[in-house]
Amino acid sequence: MKTLILIRHAKSSWDTPLTDKERPLSNRGINDAHLMACNIEEYLPKSYIVWSSTAKRAKNTAFIFAENLSIPIDTIILKDELYTFDERKLEKVVKNCDNQFDNLILFGHNDAITNFVNTFGNRAIGNVPTAGFVSLLFNEDNWSNIQKGQTEKVLFPSDLKKYDPPLTGKQVY
Repeated sequence: MKTLILIRHAKSSWDTPLTDKERPLSNRGINDAHLMACNIEEYLPKSYIVWSSTAKRAKNTAFIFAENLSIPIDTIILKDELYTFDERKLEKVVKNCDNQFDNLILFGHNDAITNFVNTFGNRAIGNVPTAGFVSLLFNEDNWSNIQKGQTEKVLFPSDLKKYDPPLTGKQVY
């Protein structure tokens, strides 16, 4: 069995004229990353490896999750190939994971993540939002052979935010 957890980077900032790869997280992104990281531990396997895109917003999202989940930051593997918006390129990277690892957490980008989840999962998802978490389970022993899997858990920041009262739209954490 192989478990793949895909986490889209948190909301980034467009406030400064930087290259796409250098865009940092916005305040909302930082808050959402902490919120998600504090609420996913029960959905994680006992052991796993962590990969992240080299884009600043993905790395920083991975670092926030690592901080909240007590994952040593130096164990996060940064992969330039994960700086992709194409699900076929993402598929190629995932299928090259070493088979000694049964559980992979990956921090990356859309549209690659949403399209990957819809191709390989068994639940249609219109869009995996920033800081969104999707866990896929594959009845397979070899990463290169993964095909259609089971969508085990979907969790988005909006699932964790409550509105009070409902008509005002005021967020309460």
